[in-house]
Amino acid sequence: MSENAAKSKKPVISKERMYQTILSPLVTEKATLNSERGQITFKVAGDASKPEIKAAVEELFGVKVLAVNTIVVKGKAKRFRGRPGQRSDWKKAMVRLAEGQSIDLTTGLA
Repeated sequence: MSENAAKSKKPVISKERMYQTILSPLVTEKATLNSERGQITFKVAGDASKPEIKAAVEELFGVKVLAVNTIVVKGKAKRFRGRPGQRSDWKKAMVRLAEGQSIDLTTGLA
């Protein structure tokens, strides 16, 4: 196989894994502003890779994804009932959609 063929190969993931990969959409002020520019933000599984996220969003929402940016959000140190604790780390994915495409986050997945 040539290098280009290896790069363009989409990962084959099951429907179950797609739902495990995309946990929920993030609805914050910043995410809402980015959605107007064609970038949707999701909370994703910690072990999800960029190609997996891209394949899951394309299949579940029926859109064309141009790019996926990910970041691991570190958990904050908080106090729980007076005792120090630590919130869990979680992974965030910003997905850039093709021009003219959008995802309506107000409706659920079927």
